[in-house]
Amino acid sequence: MNALVTEPGVPHSTRVEDVPAPDPAAGEVLLRVLEVGVCGTDREIVHGLFGVAPDDSRSLVLGHESLALVEQDGPGFSRGDLVTATVRRSCGHCLACGEGSPDSCLTGDYSERGITRLDGFARELVAEDPTQLVAIPRSLGRLGVLAEPTSICARALRHVDAIGGRQPWQPQRALVLGAGAIGTLSTFLLRLRGLEVWTASREPAGDPRADLVELCGARYVSTGDDELGDLRAETGGFDIVVEAAGNVQLMADSLGLLRRSGVACLLGIDGREGRASIDAHVLAVDTVLENRVLFGSVNAERRDWLDGVAALEQARTRWPGALEGLIGLRVPLDRFADALAYGGGKATLLLDA
Repeated sequence: MNALVTEPGVPHSTRVEDVPAPDPAAGEVLLRVLEVGVCGTDREIVHGLFGVAPDDSRSLVLGHESLALVEQDGPGFSRGDLVTATVRRSCGHCLACGEGSPDSCLTGDYSERGITRLDGFARELVAEDPTQLVAIPRSLGRLGVLAEPTSICARALRHVDAIGGRQPWQPQRALVLGAGAIGTLSTFLLRLRGLEVWTASREPAGDPRADLVELCGARYVSTGDDELGDLRAETGGFDIVVEAAGNVQLMADSLGLLRRSGVACLLGIDGREGRASIDAHVLAVDTVLENRVLFGSVNAERRDWLDGVAALEQARTRWPGALEGLIGLRVPLDRFADALAYGGGKATLLLDA
């Protein structure tokens, strides 16, 4: 069967290759993969900057954003059920993983489908542990491929709640930096909570991504036209800032965009060499006297997947066409290079094309 494979650490080694079909172990569920999303992590792996192959192989099957059909009846699932699957799996020997929170693994010995020590979903058939499967409502259909990035956003906001809720707090305004998939989905989730949301990105007003932001009632700000400092002065600052652009200077700037008791969450990653600057008064005075917090968030646990799927269903009914507009390119597996190069939104690979 066809699969998208690469050799981690070896640039330009990604290719479609024939691999053996899985032989499900007792208790596993056989899945027929329909679609996998492509994100920045996949691009880093393809460029040789990230990723770890399974212990018994030099190659890694890519794909961690999955949508699949149950191929054969299995524990808790029936043939034809629409499902996705979690990405990060327990290290098996730390407190966090023991309590069902591999997203907070304390050892770093976890495995991740399509990223670290576990083959991914960019192949026709996959055998999966049913405890890692998450049901996708039929009403959501192909939009279920957005479950993984949405789970990342749901996890981030769960941690925002935990940090902000350490003291009396009443968030009203939020700022999202970046209008890619993670930024736009974060915008949707914040709007579903009833917050006023500004989303700032480098695309000009009128860009399709700006239109998606405004479709859900958020306000789009082009950073090519407006300074973020001016936006803070205009609004008085934000209770929540989500950095989803993957820019180290924006990450540092997030603290200065908060108002009293504000919480900033970093979801972007910027692996470039360099330094960021931060205003001394913001760090050494405002952050202390105003109880501001800056933290990072990665991956998700099962409850975040469930919350994310529920949020996608709410967004689908509340803003018709918004989720569909987020997926800008769907191509067959053999056009993986086009998907990896696509910069207009979310790209996906079709396994059933």
